[in-house]
Amino acid sequence: MAKSRTESGELATLHPTQQVQPSFLRRLAKRKFGLIAGIFIVVVVVGCLAATILAPYGPNVESLSNVLSGPSWHHLLGTDELGRDVLSRLLYGGMVSLEGVAAAIIVAVVLGFPVGVVSGFVQGTTDAIVGRTADLLLSVPAIVVLMVVYAIEPGNTVASMMALGVLWSPAIYRVVRGATLNVRQRDYVKSALVSGLGRGRVMVRHIVPGVMGPLVVNVSVLAGLSLVIQTGLSYLGFGVQPPAPSWGGMIAEGQNQIFSQSWLIVPAGALVMLMVISIVLLGDSIGDTLNREITPDQPSPSTSERVVGNLIARDDDRRRPTRDTALELVGLFLNLRGSGTQLVTDVSLSVAQGESVGIVGESGCGKSITALAILGLLPPQLEVAAGSCYVGGTDLYGSTLRQRRRLLGRTIGYVAQDPMRSLSPCFTVGAQVAEVVRRNTSLSSKDAKARVLELLEMVRLVNPERVALRFPHQLSGGMAQRIAIACALAGSPRLLIADEPTTALDVTVQAEVLDLLDEMREKFDMSLLMISHDLAVVSERCERIVVLYAGEVVEEGLVAEVLQVPRHPYTEALLAALPGNAMPGSRVPTLPGVVPIPGAWGTGCRFAERCGYAQDDCREGPVALSRIAKDRSVRCLHSDLVGKGRA
Repeated sequence: MAKSRTESGELATLHPTQQVQPSFLRRLAKRKFGLIAGIFIVVVVVGCLAATILAPYGPNVESLSNVLSGPSWHHLLGTDELGRDVLSRLLYGGMVSLEGVAAAIIVAVVLGFPVGVVSGFVQGTTDAIVGRTADLLLSVPAIVVLMVVYAIEPGNTVASMMALGVLWSPAIYRVVRGATLNVRQRDYVKSALVSGLGRGRVMVRHIVPGVMGPLVVNVSVLAGLSLVIQTGLSYLGFGVQPPAPSWGGMIAEGQNQIFSQSWLIVPAGALVMLMVISIVLLGDSIGDTLNREITPDQPSPSTSERVVGNLIARDDDRRRPTRDTALELVGLFLNLRGSGTQLVTDVSLSVAQGESVGIVGESGCGKSITALAILGLLPPQLEVAAGSCYVGGTDLYGSTLRQRRRLLGRTIGYVAQDPMRSLSPCFTVGAQVAEVVRRNTSLSSKDAKARVLELLEMVRLVNPERVALRFPHQLSGGMAQRIAIACALAGSPRLLIADEPTTALDVTVQAEVLDLLDEMREKFDMSLLMISHDLAVVSERCERIVVLYAGEVVEEGLVAEVLQVPRHPYTEALLAALPGNAMPGSRVPTLPGVVPIPGAWGTGCRFAERCGYAQDDCREGPVALSRIAKDRSVRCLHSDLVGKGRA
């Protein structure tokens, strides 16, 4: 075991295997069954390809004095009814089977793989059309199509197997599409999109490596089935015709002589069986190795990427913000698509250039989903029902897809709450930061590498050259969060959205990351929108605060004013639950109940069921957000009763 000091001065224990990443072949070799299967397949393939060199006899050389003989030194696998060497015919006949299997798999993958990736990533109308086409192809009986091909092209095995590949391409499509839907939900894909990378590049560099495991497993199964089907057709007399050898034909010949020489059916039958088993075992081993390589610690799926679509309603009467305003969100309504259930109701907030604003609230209050709406990364089941969002003076919801993409990375940066899930496990961290740098700048590859090291040093990483060569799973939580911040800063954004940036970190590293964010904000005159459930963090790092509850703003204002004299019962309850506010020796008060789920909010105040100040009028109808001072708003009918007796 080796020890190294992290950027925060802490000692981190690294396993020797984390120092140098073992090669794929070395990891695959540890799977004994897969290794044995791979060696067997290689031996058979090489033997068939080099049949003219390795075969002891020609495929049709007859020896009438050795008819139906068993294994011997002259004929290792015996001879058939015409005295032809069985081993030689197996080697020559294998070319037919291998060509057919290769033709079927190549056609299926070429047709199904790219369509599956694009369909699963883009979804929408494209996905629906491709899905219906795939269903139609799956309904076609394969045996009928193969018979037609053989009738048109008698003996053309490659043509028939290519037709089989077309019919099996929907199977590849479905597997790849399903894997793509899973991968595209991960945070590192969202981070790549937010960094400004195009959809095509994200699919090639981040989606494709993540779907290779399921693809290989499915391809191995189809390859085994292709071999079985082709052998069966040759057994029935289709495909190459005698005296040309084929594995299926040799099985049929062995069956005809089952009573004269039962051994004759064994070589071809055993070879086909062992090849099918070996192909499936090798595919399973490769797929498992790829899955463990891509996802050493598989995260649970998060929300998937979706660019905000057309709005149902727009409030164009609002004043258009100037470029001095980094973010202006006005009247945001988020609905569950198709049901009309609201998740966020009339949320408005603004962030001036260089200002830091904190959004606080319990889990389920709508903090993160509001940030995703700003970024244009809502889950596909949600939609923006109304609202306007201006970023740097540009109307995000009124812009085209290309215009919105130009904002990502350059104008808006994003730091996810789990750094390990926001970095792709497929590439080194240096490669990921360099990718964002090249996307958002005009630097050459050489200058981009220098910029990467500059960014890593800027976020206080010790020995950036060494860190750049590591994979995400080789980093501590604090190092991974710093890498995520470096990616967010690569395009020098005007606005940085940090969603729970210190959730997965210990207290010491939390303080270092927050200090780093403050330093970057002051250095680049950058605005910061921080989402947190920790009031203490927001009180120390933000200038203004927005309190969310059950999908709506309940209080907003300057941090010092809101936290010293809260005017909403929910804010008061959050402050009371802070450990530092409890009397020595007393229990920390807790807020009873839970945040109501969307659709169960009722018509009145959404906090009424948990509020100690609630009265009958609180439940009669919606409560408006009222401005009680120049920079202070509260959504409460009895705000004058809240906070009495506080300093």
